[in-house]
Amino acid sequence: MTVQQGLAQGVAPRRGGTLQMMLTPEPPVLQIGVNQQGPTLAAAPKMFQGLLTFSPTLEPQPLLAKSWTISEDGKEYVFSLQENVKWHDGRAFTADDVVFSIMKFHMELSPRARAIFTLIETCEARDPHTVRIVLKQAFQPFLLMFDATAAAIVAKHLFDGQDYRTAPAVQRPVGTGPFRFTEWQRGNFVRMDRFDDYWKQGQPYLDTVIYRIIPDSQSRRLALESGQVLLSQASDIEPFDIPQLRQRPNLEVNTNGWEYFSPLSWIELNHRVKPLDDARVRRAMSMAIDRNFIINRLWFGVGKPATGPVASTTRFYDANAKIAAFNVQQANALLDQAGFPRNAQGVRFTLKHIPLPYGEIWTRLSEYLRQAMRQIGVALDLESTDAGSWARRVGNWEYETTINFVYQFGDPTLGVERTYVSSNIQRVTFTNTGGYSNPQVDALFQAARSAAVAAERQRAFSEVQKILVEDVPQIWLTELAFPTIYDKKVRNVITTGLGPSKSFDDVFIAG
Repeated sequence: MTVQQGLAQGVAPRRGGTLQMMLTPEPPVLQIGVNQQGPTLAAAPKMFQGLLTFSPTLEPQPLLAKSWTISEDGKEYVFSLQENVKWHDGRAFTADDVVFSIMKFHMELSPRARAIFTLIETCEARDPHTVRIVLKQAFQPFLLMFDATAAAIVAKHLFDGQDYRTAPAVQRPVGTGPFRFTEWQRGNFVRMDRFDDYWKQGQPYLDTVIYRIIPDSQSRRLALESGQVLLSQASDIEPFDIPQLRQRPNLEVNTNGWEYFSPLSWIELNHRVKPLDDARVRRAMSMAIDRNFIINRLWFGVGKPATGPVASTTRFYDANAKIAAFNVQQANALLDQAGFPRNAQGVRFTLKHIPLPYGEIWTRLSEYLRQAMRQIGVALDLESTDAGSWARRVGNWEYETTINFVYQFGDPTLGVERTYVSSNIQRVTFTNTGGYSNPQVDALFQAARSAAVAAERQRAFSEVQKILVEDVPQIWLTELAFPTIYDKKVRNVITTGLGPSKSFDDVFIAG
């Protein structure tokens, strides 16, 4: 398939070369599961793989699983694994690694995986190349959990019996992917080299992948313009630089490849902090924000305004469930009615706010939000931090408000539910860290999770969206569409629904 892709572009795949990219911000580790932040999910799939990957229309495609069957009742899944797959340390990859990864590693480390994998009644290795999974009940979107970013397969022999977070393999990752970890100079670069025993014959085409750590946004832009790096992704390039980069004839600006993730940004609210426990306050704050301004003036037209908790690109989105429109006058009236008068300085109350430390655009967003909140008498005190500290503080509930964006993973049960169900209130980043609790919402998400047919799931999801847009547990801002910008001589960059978070075994640099 990769040769055909290359020939379709008029160029046969060329072997060799180094692809220099960027990684922003620098992640704390590159072990999926131990860390689930965006930079880790972008870089680590070059080293780690899942059983499956997904097309732009989210159809499952073979990866470590070469084929699979699903029983008529939707409960039994049998995966036939690729043979002759090796770990980067030379050990053979087997079904035992898959069972360990699903039932132990991700069950302990990943709240999102745990929420789904608890549906598993049996997960067993029938033989070294066959895994059989039996669910307690049918679960329609189950296959969507087997991409590397959701459930990377890890080496049992390197993690079993150890603390998964501190095992030596966390610092020197060992996967089955096309590139093996070689070197990480903190603050400078991450280097991965071709794995010569990779299971796909003749691949990867590249010799080396290097991720440059470039903290300054203008330096990142210059590195791309000058050819020092050939590819940028996600938050590497600030949105206000994109119009100029579109004009450069050697660069491709591509916003495809986020179909699986469908990232949605919001103001993360800690409901334990008064008055954020009051839905009227949350609704008023939401109404004070001009989302069109955010898209047009901050993101320069890339992305679209959010209308609720489910992105319009995610299955079961309901266009009839929408948040209240931008209206400062009504927002002020709502806060008056809620019993929060202005003081002599015009301030009703003050909230601490942590901008998302993923680049200048997120700082600009928080500065805009500070101005927007000022119009309704809410003072935001901004406090900066780094990416690791941000994740720790949000996970420990040590914040009042911040900015977050979360991936939806193709289905609300996989990527939306986790933020709002009370059973997922945990001291772990990307769970229900806000502490929102509504029994109706819990029941509807459970109904959608357990429904056997799509129509029943749609009814439950539509109802839950109507409730959430009234409760406003988080203040949804934008549906993000991150650009992948790359030199046109780099081929096969965006071929799946995972954009630059794929393995890159088919990527090559044309001569």
